[in-house]
Amino acid sequence: MLLLLVLAAPPAFAGEGFDHGAWDALLREHVTWQRDGVASSVDYHGFAADRPALDAYLGRLSAVDADRFQQWPRPARLAFLINAYNAFTVELILRQDARPASIRDIGSIFRGPWSQRFFTLLGERRTLDEVEHDLIRGNPALMDARIHFAVNCASVGCPALRPEAYTGDALDRQLDDSTRRFLSDRQRNRYQDGTLWVSSIFDWYREDFVAAAGSLGAWLAAHGDTLGVPAAARPALRDDQLEIDFLKYDWSLNGEDR
Repeated sequence: MLLLLVLAAPPAFAGEGFDHGAWDALLREHVTWQRDGVASSVDYHGFAADRPALDAYLGRLSAVDADRFQQWPRPARLAFLINAYNAFTVELILRQDARPASIRDIGSIFRGPWSQRFFTLLGERRTLDEVEHDLIRGNPALMDARIHFAVNCASVGCPALRPEAYTGDALDRQLDDSTRRFLSDRQRNRYQDGTLWVSSIFDWYREDFVAAAGSLGAWLAAHGDTLGVPAAARPALRDDQLEIDFLKYDWSLNGEDR
């Protein structure tokens, strides 16, 4: 049924470098918003049942070479890499003999899940780490701190996997929306008794938020409304005078059957 829907769908994404319509159809079918839209759950059993459609999309991603990629506008290139990271992460989960309780159960102490070289992208065998840290974060022409609320590591603590594909035409709106949803989640970010408790993402990638705003506090203060920081406390946050602590990350699989 999903293959028929994909084939019947209009080429809404074809004009921006790469058609992500097949991935969009899969996400709409197998990803559901949870907790008033600040999180999502993934039906990995459903993805497994639609493996032919996923395999076809991944094959098309892998067929894109670096020269073709560089001809696209910046938003189309960044959307391509975000979608590739998210789609190959789903593929990594499906490749396991049994559904893992956590993505961190994949691999070994010497080669974890993000170091698995299991797919081709832009003409080279790649790992998920390379897509995130080299192709996106390591490229000043593409880097945007909001990608930390778009790439999904198949875990409850991660920003939600959107039930739609990222596209070049809608990328800025989608990144803003994904950022707002994540920061609005009081399980992962909250102001309490004079302390701002935020996701460990802000600890691990502090340098990216510093590069974007001058300091982590300044970046967070600019999103004070969404974070629920009282207006009176925002100047102290902006000036790095407000205590910031980091919450424990939940690495449980973001599946419907968790």
